[in-house]
Amino acid sequence: MPDQEFHRVYLSPPHLSPRERELLLEAFDSNWIAPLGPHVDALEKEFAQKVGAAEAVALSSGTAALHLAMLATGVAPGDDVLTSTLTFAATANAITYVGARPCFIDSNRATWNLDPELLAEELDERASAGKLPKAVVAVDLYGQCCDFEPIRESCQRHGVVLIEDAAEALGATYHGRSAGTLGQIGCFSFNGNKIITASSGGMFVSDRRDWVQKARHLATQARDPAVHYEHSQIGYNYRMSNLLAAIARGQLGVLEERVAQRRANFAYYQEALGDLPGIEFMPEPPTGCATRWLTCLTIDPARFGATREDVRLALEAQNIESRPVWKPMHLQPVFTDLPIRGGTVAEDLFARGLCLPSGSSLTEEDRRRVIDIVRSLAKRSAV
Repeated sequence: MPDQEFHRVYLSPPHLSPRERELLLEAFDSNWIAPLGPHVDALEKEFAQKVGAAEAVALSSGTAALHLAMLATGVAPGDDVLTSTLTFAATANAITYVGARPCFIDSNRATWNLDPELLAEELDERASAGKLPKAVVAVDLYGQCCDFEPIRESCQRHGVVLIEDAAEALGATYHGRSAGTLGQIGCFSFNGNKIITASSGGMFVSDRRDWVQKARHLATQARDPAVHYEHSQIGYNYRMSNLLAAIARGQLGVLEERVAQRRANFAYYQEALGDLPGIEFMPEPPTGCATRWLTCLTIDPARFGATREDVRLALEAQNIESRPVWKPMHLQPVFTDLPIRGGTVAEDLFARGLCLPSGSSLTEEDRRRVIDIVRSLAKRSAV
């Protein structure tokens, strides 16, 4: 059992301020508590302006945004969609919702994200065989953008739609452009553990007005314009409530501050643990600025003297939450029969990768607790 002497340190808890409370009470007092309302309209405009997208659609989750991205771009039953194997299950799940087949691409070491060279090889081979995928979903892992220039070039050369899963990367940039605007559609999450949160929720952004209109229509039960309820196609109950939009607006106003705090966490850990043998932190290429949504590192047990799991359990014993890097999709029981190009990099990152507590409200005392435990394991192994 964890040592109850210390308070619980969570991996990535919500971090709210009085402004969110003010906006929430304003929405409550106005009686706009059902889906849609003035805060939803305002959030969509403010969010689109923040990331530099033409339009945005506020939704119930990031998964809903991914699902609507499939529908808006015409992904259909029997289509293949290429995506990162090192990601959260929602990325692959959304592809299956429309009857399409996820096909996985390994990570590269420089970003931990989708390997552009493997993607190019896969698209070239599929083009030669006349079996191009309908879309590519590139995932910005742990707050860091993919290397989008070669990814975009490959997709454009073959006429394949590029969707960006930026659920973990709001606030990150690539060559000065915001995460979520680097593909033809961007999908974001406001889940409780994200950089900013509304307890749940998501956002769909695009410069393609027709795709935005289709996503908004489908998200609102695909209701046709009529005084009665008329439906010509199947829709979904995916719109965000006015209450949650009020919270999200308050959070959006402190995005830069929250990113700065998480980057400070990463720098603190790196300074305190970077000298230990066998410890390597998730790299940040010069192409952009990551949010460091989570501080991630890998542990080489042969050099460090303890495994990633040894460290995780030692932290848990002291009431500190940490977690392994995402288990690759091609290793998940539900997806083991699906194609994978490469896979060894993602498998290694999962086997050795650990995410440390990274919340923007993390105190120096909390960080010191984490650091002391990790260093104690290294010292013990050296004895």
